[in-house]
Amino acid sequence: MLPASIPSPDPVWSQFSLGPLTIHTYALCLLAGIVAAAWITDRRLRARGAAPGIAVDIAMWAVPIGIVGARIYHVLTHLDDFTGPGVDAWAWVRIWEGGNALFGSLLGGAVGVWIGCRISGLRFWSFADALAPGLLVAQAIGRLGNYVNQELFGVPTTLPWGLEIRSDAPMFPAGTPEGTLFHPLFLYEMIWNLIGVAVLLLIERRVVRRNEALLADGGTPGAGLRWGRLFGLYLIWYGLGRSWLESIRIDPTSDAPLGVPANIWTSGVAILLGIAIVVVQGRRHPEPELSVYVPGREPEDEDAEGGTVGDDAKKAEAKKVEEEPTVTKAEAADADASPVDPAGSK
Repeated sequence: MLPASIPSPDPVWSQFSLGPLTIHTYALCLLAGIVAAAWITDRRLRARGAAPGIAVDIAMWAVPIGIVGARIYHVLTHLDDFTGPGVDAWAWVRIWEGGNALFGSLLGGAVGVWIGCRISGLRFWSFADALAPGLLVAQAIGRLGNYVNQELFGVPTTLPWGLEIRSDAPMFPAGTPEGTLFHPLFLYEMIWNLIGVAVLLLIERRVVRRNEALLADGGTPGAGLRWGRLFGLYLIWYGLGRSWLESIRIDPTSDAPLGVPANIWTSGVAILLGIAIVVVQGRRHPEPELSVYVPGREPEDEDAEGGTVGDDAKKAEAKKVEEEPTVTKAEAADADASPVDPAGSK
């Protein structure tokens, strides 16, 4: 049975002191999500032949640049909070006071991933495909921080799972009666993201099994959900979820071009970009992905520690070699013999 409502958390849980340091629970949620995504991505890359720990190496670039991107996006979509008379000019850099946008973190993180992949020799799209399920898990975990911070909620509701928001919370809409319940958008997005993990993995598994069936029948497996296709599906899934969630979100300080919230515009761009990636990469790369590494950048022992690279493609290559006719030593000797009979020559 669902509770009468989702209670508001005690403000004491939003932060705590550890000596001279102030630890924010939201930051811990983000950190837990990053760790989970790195672990999942590393396991998936190792299964495809990447060196152990390479996901962590790339995350060292992606995470800090992603945080910067998240802050810049938030500031640009909430300019009224950071401009005007009486506003501290340095307010936009005080990230610890809150204000991080997930779409901004995706943009900044993509730049960091590109840099990390260039350094490590990994294909950008190979990393993106391995990251997609873990990214949804990280976003689901991070949304717990929104609950603690009393943010990311929707319009008032009378549903039994309505969210209680403290009247002194910064995002509590002015003029709303105390005790009003709101749609728990943080919870909706958590559920949407976790369902997305299951959907992406299910589709990926079905495609792998189809390729295995083709291989068993003597055919050649296709590209599957590689070369960025799985990441494209992630963008479509996440963009669809955010577009309808943002349509009922209360964010009174968000700038809204043409009356449409900025995040809805960005969600539409994410959906279109995801479709473009699936279509364009499907045409550019119909072949299997033989390696997650850029040619010439593979590690010395590519099959060590975590599986093989391009399993379907390598199986197909092995089958092709097995089917090639072999030549015995006797046949080779006959082939090298002169076609003229020595005994009959003069």
